Amino acid sequence: MFPVPAEAQQYQFSAINISGNERVESATIASYAGIAPGQTVSMGELNAAFQRVQNSGLFEEVNFEPAGRTLNIQVREWPTINVINFEGNRRLNDEQLASVVQSQPRRVYSPSVAEADAAAITDLYAQSGRVAAEVTPRIIRRSNNRVDLVFAMREGNVVEVERLSFVGNRTYSDFRLRQVLETKQAGLLRTFVQRDTFLEERIELDKQLLNDFYQARGFIDFEVLNVTSELAQERDAFFITFTIREGQSYRVGSVDLVSEIEGVDTADFERELRLRPGVTFSPTIIETNIARLERVANQKGLRFARIEPRFERNDREQILDVTFAIVEGERIFVERIDIQGNTTTLDRVVRRQFRIVEGDPLNPREIREAAERIRALGYFSDVNVEGRQGSAEDQVVVDVDLEETTTGSLGFGVSYAINEGIGFSINFSERNFLGRGQQLDLMLNTSRDERQFNFNFVEPAFLDRDLRAGLSFVYRTTDTELDRDFNTKTIAISPSLGFPLTEFSRLNLRYTFTRDEIRDVDGGTSQIIKDEAGKATTSAFGYTYTYDTRGSDLNPTFGYLVRFDQELAGFGGDRRFVKTTALGSVERRIMNEDVTLRAELEGGALHMLSGDSRVTERFFMGDRMRGFRPTGIGPRDREADNRDALGGNMFAVARFEADFPIGLPEEYGISGGLFFDVGTVWGLDNRNGGPTGTDPVDDSLHWRAAVGFSIFWDTPIGPLRFNFSNPVRKLEYDRKQNFDLTISTRF
Repeated sequence: MFPVPAEAQQYQFSAINISGNERVESATIASYAGIAPGQTVSMGELNAAFQRVQNSGLFEEVNFEPAGRTLNIQVREWPTINVINFEGNRRLNDEQLASVVQSQPRRVYSPSVAEADAAAITDLYAQSGRVAAEVTPRIIRRSNNRVDLVFAMREGNVVEVERLSFVGNRTYSDFRLRQVLETKQAGLLRTFVQRDTFLEERIELDKQLLNDFYQARGFIDFEVLNVTSELAQERDAFFITFTIREGQSYRVGSVDLVSEIEGVDTADFERELRLRPGVTFSPTIIETNIARLERVANQKGLRFARIEPRFERNDREQILDVTFAIVEGERIFVERIDIQGNTTTLDRVVRRQFRIVEGDPLNPREIREAAERIRALGYFSDVNVEGRQGSAEDQVVVDVDLEETTTGSLGFGVSYAINEGIGFSINFSERNFLGRGQQLDLMLNTSRDERQFNFNFVEPAFLDRDLRAGLSFVYRTTDTELDRDFNTKTIAISPSLGFPLTEFSRLNLRYTFTRDEIRDVDGGTSQIIKDEAGKATTSAFGYTYTYDTRGSDLNPTFGYLVRFDQELAGFGGDRRFVKTTALGSVERRIMNEDVTLRAELEGGALHMLSGDSRVTERFFMGDRMRGFRPTGIGPRDREADNRDALGGNMFAVARFEADFPIGLPEEYGISGGLFFDVGTVWGLDNRNGGPTGTDPVDDSLHWRAAVGFSIFWDTPIGPLRFNFSNPVRKLEYDRKQNFDLTISTRF
């Protein structure tokens, strides 16, 4: 303390006596005071010297006592921290808390640092949704001027998002917009939900997701005006409101292509232009067409040619006229690409996401797309790609700053289905194996009737090209008395190679070696199965062609899938056949995207090149058709003791479905659906002497049909689907199933 006299006076000290200091040098304290021996100081100057020493933060207590011509400065230093303890923490362990604390044992205790540490711990709790957490630093004094620093915590509960609402949305309902956001409202199973926890940084992602959603639908003026996050008075819930301005949806008007480079004809470019008048305007469509046109420019040797989109807006008709101009770009080159922060992932995994290399002309659009591809890998929690000036004016260095995230998981699962009962599984998955960008999956499943082990390895950039090489191994045994009384064992290994053909299509080639066995055939089983019992080896080449536009921003309300699969067996082994399946699916969102309509047509044929087909090769409906058991329809031996399901060489099914909200609050995650399925399985090579259409086996084509409704429940323990169905067309020996429930959860 500093005694203040009744009236101002002057001091002149010939000596300054400093005491009480143990770690801090006396000269250091004197320098803070700033008073030289023999110097005349006023009362105000003496008080300022006292404040300088006090505010240095080095001392718990400071006393200035003038005694004649001597100034006595007595200090008591802050104690040394003996240990740091955390009390009251259950959700975060000591190691997590210590990682954000700056105070350290055997260092000087500082109240300001301790308060900053408490704030850092509070922020750490807030990142996990516990914004009501309170942290209080306390000290326990020990001998020899030491203290124990204790951070006492009251963690509080997770603060959930109680309500997500929107202001300014006219075209799309709150229900539809909530589906877009990463943040979710707290629902019935709020105890298990992760995404209903309030996280401040998630709001920025939600704003971007809303912007992308509207932009893809032609709302070029869309803007998130404001986001308010109100904490309930009890500090146990947040109410988040997005205030938005939709604007109007624009369509593409006229589409033109011009060249501003002398000698460049637009004819070759026009053939690659896919934009057509009348479609909903989307930045993704524009970027896709720019990429197509720039590829043509590169093929023609125009290394610096750039495609510049120009828009003319017609607000009255709500259209945008688009002109793609072929212009001469700046002559700037990529000097090098610097990658840092990838402590696990190899440089080449990141570098191959770039379509340009050192020495190529700089294309800002290519840099942006490379950044998006790196983010899409899922290997990094943060990706920042920026350009900076290189060694010359025409050189640019591309800096890639990364922050790694976890890519492996160990999961334990429980599943339930009406037909299979309760099942258990364990799986290990690594999406970035050894930092090479490879995927490794190991899975073991077991249920009442089946046990299966899967191994799958994928190299997504085989030979540093867009070739997806894979190797899979399957071991499966079945032991069931449902619709059949025999067991099977299958071992299969399959290398594969996949590659893109176009923007939306892909071709996958594979070879499969299979060893299967039909065994433990019961005496009352069909003679057809008895004839097929034993071991068989299959050596087959196959391919799968897929064309999929679902989920594309080019038309977010409409998409379709075409898949064609064929397998040719007979390259070794003892089975020779051609097996073909095809699937066509169309999906459209209507009524401002609140309702989804879906139609699917699927079929398959097994053609034997020699011998008869086996039950392990033939088709069963499985989950392809609702209203019946997985083996409930198709050829059946009605004279066998258990009327064995035999499967068929051919199948066909059409599925029609509508999904829609049923009026319940969106946070419950419950919606409804209606469906109509029609299909059948037919055709056998061996009828055990019975003619087609006569007993004991009827393998003729008989159509079945079922109608029903579904309840969808999107829960944290997995998506639940309740199907209530009624067959409206069936044969007397078909085995129906009016209710089906599937549960799949992972931990």
